Amino acid sequence: MILNTELEYKGNLFPSKIVSYEKNLNVLSFTTENGVILEVTVRRDSILRFRFTTTGIFENDFSYAITKYASRGYNHLEVTESQDNYIITTAKLICHISKLDLRTSIFDATDNTLICEDELGFHWEESYEHGGDIVKMSKISQPGESYYGLGDKPVDNNLKGKRFENWVTDSYAYGRDTDPIYKTIPFYTGLNNKKSYGIFFDNTFRSFFDFSHERRNITSFWAQGGEMNYYFIYGPNMSDVVVNYTDLTGKPHEMPALWTLGYHQCKWSYYPESNVKEITAKFRELKIPCDAIYLDIDYMEGFRCFTWSKEHFPDPKRMVKELADDGFKTIVIIDPGIKIDMDYSVFQEGLEKDYFCKRADGPYMKGKVWPGECYFPDFTRPEVREWWAGLFKELIEDIGVKGVWNDMNEPAVMDVPGKTFPPDVRHDYDGNPCSHKKAHNIYGMQMARATYQGLKKFAYPKRPFVITRAAYSGTQRYTSSWTGDNIATWDHLNIANLQAQRMCMSGFSFVGSDIGGFAEQPNGELYARWIQLGIFHPFCRTHSSGDHGDQEPWAFGDTITNVVRKFIELRYQLLPYLYTAFWRYAEEGIPILKSLVLYDQEDSQTHYRNDEFIFGEKILACPVTGPNQKGRRMYIPRGKWYNFWTDEIVSGGQELWVDADLDSMPIFVKEGAIVPKYPVQQYVGEKVIDELLLDVYYKLGKENSMVYEDATDGYDYIKGRYSLRDFKLLGKKNELIIQQHKSGKFITTYKTFKLSLHGLPFKISKVQVDNEEILFKDIKLNGDNTLVLNKEFTELHIIG
Repeated sequence: MILNTELEYKGNLFPSKIVSYEKNLNVLSFTTENGVILEVTVRRDSILRFRFTTTGIFENDFSYAITKYASRGYNHLEVTESQDNYIITTAKLICHISKLDLRTSIFDATDNTLICEDELGFHWEESYEHGGDIVKMSKISQPGESYYGLGDKPVDNNLKGKRFENWVTDSYAYGRDTDPIYKTIPFYTGLNNKKSYGIFFDNTFRSFFDFSHERRNITSFWAQGGEMNYYFIYGPNMSDVVVNYTDLTGKPHEMPALWTLGYHQCKWSYYPESNVKEITAKFRELKIPCDAIYLDIDYMEGFRCFTWSKEHFPDPKRMVKELADDGFKTIVIIDPGIKIDMDYSVFQEGLEKDYFCKRADGPYMKGKVWPGECYFPDFTRPEVREWWAGLFKELIEDIGVKGVWNDMNEPAVMDVPGKTFPPDVRHDYDGNPCSHKKAHNIYGMQMARATYQGLKKFAYPKRPFVITRAAYSGTQRYTSSWTGDNIATWDHLNIANLQAQRMCMSGFSFVGSDIGGFAEQPNGELYARWIQLGIFHPFCRTHSSGDHGDQEPWAFGDTITNVVRKFIELRYQLLPYLYTAFWRYAEEGIPILKSLVLYDQEDSQTHYRNDEFIFGEKILACPVTGPNQKGRRMYIPRGKWYNFWTDEIVSGGQELWVDADLDSMPIFVKEGAIVPKYPVQQYVGEKVIDELLLDVYYKLGKENSMVYEDATDGYDYIKGRYSLRDFKLLGKKNELIIQQHKSGKFITTYKTFKLSLHGLPFKISKVQVDNEEILFKDIKLNGDNTLVLNKEFTELHIIG
């Protein structure tokens, strides 16, 4: 074979010295002798964007991940020069850019300590195989540095020493360390010397992250195409990094309806109608709360999306209404593959309008999924998303389905080696035409977006509910998610715990796992322990593959049924607490679950903890993760905590043994917390809430709590019709003071609070409400330290 000697293998290429610099408001451009341009955008004092091109010109600046609602603006920006560097200074950061080779070092502006520095920095490799460049970045890993994030990776929380691939993949029965799996969230948080920063590599090509795996003190990331385009986000608190990343890629567009936070039951598959009714009737008979029942692919006619099996569901509208009358919302599955069938209206319309993905040389992309041979809509075209959204009219508006679950949207294709589209498939990419190599990781996200737009339109005036399996950064704006096809094993109970924590610290809090495992069959003990974990996950659903046996709460005998009921009831009691945490997530981007490192990064003992997590702001939970256990050792974070079951107070900063027989699990409440609770309901809205229970945990000192409420569905809360109660607790030796500040125009159905006082170190001698002494009989003061008072109080003094 004759080789062209001009085409020698060059290996890694690097930027050379800077020859020109230009400032355009907050965008700073540095051009090198060999034509590399670095564009640094100062988005906020704590957020810098670094964008490189090796050709002297940038592509159109377009991202599916970055939201138009992201905060912008900074308090200070100054650019100076030293002999070796350009120096960019904001109120929070100082960034040095080397004149020799564009390498960067970033320092904390308050104390000038180094936060993060390039090793080789940006470099690239010309790839004739992939077309375009493989773009690379390497940074020095500081001694003792830890790394967190990257979405749904089924590994321990701390990523140090590991390497990962980001390529959304259908991973049936994945295991610990399986990589890649369903989601691509190329964002991580680094923690070093009690300071935290984040890096979001916004590149949708197949990408890789190495956290000191290949080379001991180096962390690196690279992609097989596209730009080196990343955001540096500074804390120094880890929680601020996650909040700012979530702000950048988007908070949920609306609050979830309260019923979506109830317990959901699913199986592949409940059919025919009689089977569905049998399941829902059993829930009500056994008084196990449940808000939603799911229909998997067998509800369709031959797996054709947007159809119903006439044999199994002859009158879906009537069935859905009857289920609704009994308090059950109906959720259905919709996949992207549209069966090739000229008698099928969805296929006909997609074909007529040319909405399906095509191969590079013209023919439609054809792949085998559940219905057989299918074509696939190109969800990266706005008109296709609009068409897809319109297809939900009948399901949602006419039949009354309340939620849609998008599956197989990696996109998954059967019986092909890569389990997905070939790389030459073309996509519009919202006017930036590209191949599947670039669009693959965002395909599921854009399908979920189109589904969301359909539900938002046709469910109005109620809020939409969408679930997706595949996701890229920013998908949290539209949808909830679950962790895919897991297995009924104890290790998968552990993995579910890790994945939910990691998704939350990756900006995506509305997440849960298939409780009990999708593949294979759990025993009763495993199922009960998984329910105990699952009630603390924002999305709470049992789901299983029906060919492995039954997996309903009553499938394992009375003992397990009673344990499961007890914990699902606890979930329903804690709904106002969870809803308040959701409000903080939707409003401020604060994750609903916090790994201990996210909760207290200053305590180095938290950096490698996996099991324990904070639910909301005040509750510490830790699942029991093995068989035959009567308890477990767990780490209690710093501060004082009440055992939820016994009210025993423990001091944190240490590892303790905690008793937890099968009908219990380790749960603690932070001292000073005020935890709101509803009465147990069989479904959200079954009861009119006529009193709000407030569990008040005494603390010597101060603690703030809040309760957010609204109409539980609809959009009135956006117009100010919400109720936000801020509670300030101050505990003294012989006195407990609670101040309340209320905002918002929503009037709750209840008139009174029932306060249950925990850990009060004195006997109550008098009670003052808004500076007036109240008779004990008027507040129903009880020997068990409960009292009832009007919800409108502003200051309560309980005096010993």
